[in-house]
Amino acid sequence: MSRVKEFDVGEACDGALTLFRRQGYEATSVSDLVAHLGVAKASLYATFGTKHDLYVTALKRYAERTDARVMAQLSEPGSGVAAVRRLFDGYTAEILGDDTKMGCFVVNAAIELLPRDPEVARLVERSWDTLEVALTMALERAKAQGDLPGGSDPATLARFLLTVLQGLRVLGKGTDAANRVNAAVSQAMRLLIQE
Repeated sequence: MSRVKEFDVGEACDGALTLFRRQGYEATSVSDLVAHLGVAKASLYATFGTKHDLYVTALKRYAERTDARVMAQLSEPGSGVAAVRRLFDGYTAEILGDDTKMGCFVVNAAIELLPRDPEVARLVERSWDTLEVALTMALERAKAQGDLPGGSDPATLARFLLTVLQGLRVLGKGTDAANRVNAAVSQAMRLLIQE
């Protein structure tokens, strides 16, 4: 007869996600995970595998949640430009409201582990691709609505905005985050409207 797990797997994964986000992959030991999660080392290994396996599981969970939220937000009916603006406003509020400076787990993973970790690289690239596609679709809608000039290239503009959004996540970790983030968002929105 198999033993019943003595912990909630989803809660444990979320706890690991928070710890990895706060400390990073390299700085988080298995002992840290055991202490933070209140789960025995053997149970942790039996459930998730290695520390790397748990990291990948947590990153995948984070990216799936974030990507779904962004796709839904940018797919809402109405103005494509307004949808992009709401996304930037949401990023800004999240970044400037993050007193812990944990930042975005996808960006943290990219900074710490790319390009040397192919599995993490695939997850990061997939998340970036999702955001870029969602932005492209919103900008194509904006172009069809006449909110972007006829010569605008939604795909190129989406790639630029993806770069800005990911850069905002990095700037959000700094000491002058509010000034830098707000200035960058204002400039990106001016470029979007003039595009």
